[in-house]
Amino acid sequence: MRTLKTLSIVTILFFVFTTASNAQGLKYVKIKTSAQSELCKKTIENYLAYEKGIKDVELDLKSKVVTVKYSDKKTDYDVICEAITNLGYDADDKKADKDAYTKLPPECKKPLVKKSNCGSKYKSNCSHKCNSHK
Repeated sequence: MRTLKTLSIVTILFFVFTTASNAQGLKYVKIKTSAQSELCKKTIENYLAYEKGIKDVELDLKSKVVTVKYSDKKTDYDVICEAITNLGYDADDKKADKDAYTKLPPECKKPLVKKSNCGSKYKSNCSHKCNSHK
């Protein structure tokens, strides 16, 4: 009976220490991307899932923010951003790799903002009197 108690205590302690050591060094980071569609979401999530040190990835398409759970002993913010930009997407203030961006399917590219003849970014009802928006 005493052996069973000792074995139970050792097993419990093992799980406590294992869980505690796994929780240490895990961080979360939120990175604004230029993802446009569900295809972009799948591409980014799948690619990052296989990067060293990354434990979990979720991209919210509405906000275009990817949340990454990672081990700070194996990777860091800059490496994660570089992986995203190498796929062809912006990552916070880092611009997408130009070659990778050109290879993205059309639904993953940023929509063009059409400028008017006067240089305004407004598409309609602007205060300019150039009449190029009608």
